[in-house]
Amino acid sequence: MIKKYHMQSNSFIGVFAVANESFAFVPNNTDVDDLIAIARDALKVDEVIKTNINGSPLIGSFIAMNSNGALVYPNVHESEIEAIRKVIPVTKLTDRFNAAGNNILANDNGALVHPSFNDATLERISGTLGVPVLRGTIAGFRTVGSAGVATNKGAICHPHATEEEMEIMAEILDVEVSHCTANYGSGLLGACMMANTKGAIIGDESTPIELGKVEEGLKLY
Repeated sequence: MIKKYHMQSNSFIGVFAVANESFAFVPNNTDVDDLIAIARDALKVDEVIKTNINGSPLIGSFIAMNSNGALVYPNVHESEIEAIRKVIPVTKLTDRFNAAGNNILANDNGALVHPSFNDATLERISGTLGVPVLRGTIAGFRTVGSAGVATNKGAICHPHATEEEMEIMAEILDVEVSHCTANYGSGLLGACMMANTKGAIIGDESTPIELGKVEEGLKLY
């Protein structure tokens, strides 16, 4: 199931929220009740947790996760990280490229990460998510988490991604990869949506053709 949504007139819902197979994180705002209901309906998650990161609602940019663990922006308040730790093991990303959601694209098979991450960071990511890790780009973007979306059934990426980049994505994520856009032509798919194997929530500027390509690419049928 795919649901369209915008938050505070912003269609880049993936900047604000993130999900895995079992639960979703949404901002600790007073106006997210609709998003919570849609996440339960579209993504079929067991729980939706409200939190911020360093007081910011941009948690989709600051959290990367799969079913095994989560990586977060280091400037996280103790109460915020405790909310995350209640449902999943969590590690602070200490690399200077520390906006985890923007810089890591992961599923339960592997993770594609910012090419400037050092070896110690790769080990930390691999240990937390419990998967192999590769450095790479998508359409030349180093912020691979914002230029792609991956689940355990499929992955979609920026329409300008090269064949070589897509082959690397397919190798590390162990799923088929296809080109896609959202929000009326944006290739920054990770910023436009949140998804798991059961559904997706996508920015409400997305066209019917884009919805169809997301459904096909992520195999939501």
